[in-house]
Amino acid sequence: MHKLIPTLIMLNVFIFFLCLSLGSSSIGFYDVIDILNGVADDNTKAIILDYRMPRIITSMLVGSALATAGCAMQALFRNPLADPYVLGISSGASVGAAIVILIGIATTLNILFAAFISSLLTAFVVYKLGETKVGLPIYTLLLAGVAMASFLSGVTSLLVYLAGKDMHQVIFWIMGGFWTANWLKAEFIIIPIVASIIYVLINAWNLNAILMGEEHALSVGINVESFKKKIIGSASLLTSSAVAVSGIIGFVGIIIPHAMRLIVGENHRTLIPTTILFGAAFMPLVDLIARTATDGEIPVGIITALLGAPFFIYLLKRAKV
Repeated sequence: MHKLIPTLIMLNVFIFFLCLSLGSSSIGFYDVIDILNGVADDNTKAIILDYRMPRIITSMLVGSALATAGCAMQALFRNPLADPYVLGISSGASVGAAIVILIGIATTLNILFAAFISSLLTAFVVYKLGETKVGLPIYTLLLAGVAMASFLSGVTSLLVYLAGKDMHQVIFWIMGGFWTANWLKAEFIIIPIVASIIYVLINAWNLNAILMGEEHALSVGINVESFKKKIIGSASLLTSSAVAVSGIIGFVGIIIPHAMRLIVGENHRTLIPTTILFGAAFMPLVDLIARTATDGEIPVGIITALLGAPFFIYLLKRAKV
């Protein structure tokens, strides 16, 4: 186990309690402990248990999911700039959410299911478009993802145009955030996210092999085509689960794996667990900034874009060196 892992675990615990304590109503650390022990007043207990805790847990799940999916996609595509949305999944989720809002049935549950199902359907269509008689070439999959993302972005723009008075609701959802997080959403995504993360974790050695080229992976006994399908499926499930509950939060799947790669190196047996833990710590911290920086609430996607874009430019500059 890498020495950074215990540090990241402690960081997650610290951020968890920090986010429980801070907000529009600040609550002391010992008061939080009292609440968790069931000895606080009802109003304070409601703030912590019904609002902040499901929001923090949801953001931690989303952060770890996007970071893990990004790490897996970068290995599969052998491209450090690949991210979880490369297959057009976020665009598919946007279409599903926008349709539900447009036809006037925009409950939390309906948006959740529509975004989740449409994003998974998008991943399946992209997979089928990228598939050839000889297997699943990465470049055809990438082209299919770019084409589908472009098409669905156009559909989303049309739906936003047609939304009229509901336009702001569609745009706000697309910007990404956790203001509607609740226990239902956390329970909905925990099983697919944890199961997919476990699958990626136990296949870290295979990702090391695939990173060195498909020929090398074949030479060490990996069924490359089958493995690619399973990794794409896992990454798609991670991304679909995340987008369904939070909207589109960009750059997390790029900057988190890269930050860890700069620290721990390319070995996925170390890179994946540190990426999971750092993603889980990063997202609630950004969400804390989003809900405390102003009197209102800034969409989390705006903050990650402001943080991620300079880091992305740094990576491009670094790649040219």
